Amino acid sequence: MDGFNPEILTGLVTVKMPFGKYKDRLLCDLPVSYLEWFSREGWPKGKLGQQLATLYEIRINGLEDILHKLRKGS
Repeated sequence: MDGFNPEILTGLVTVKMPFGKYKDRLLCDLPVSYLEWFSREGWPKGKLGQQLATLYEIRINGLEDILHKLRKGS
């Protein structure tokens, strides 16, 4: 996989949302409705946007087990 950055995944269970309605909540704990909103309106720039888009893909594809495994490892 070209350009794969494992920090994007590990950040899902360690990084907190830096702004907005869910400020200070771990990214992995954001509700899917919030991710859907970003999907419609546009992802934030940079690493945060990549993390949120990745989290959205994990959620809509039913891959939450990845998040559980990452939490155990963090």
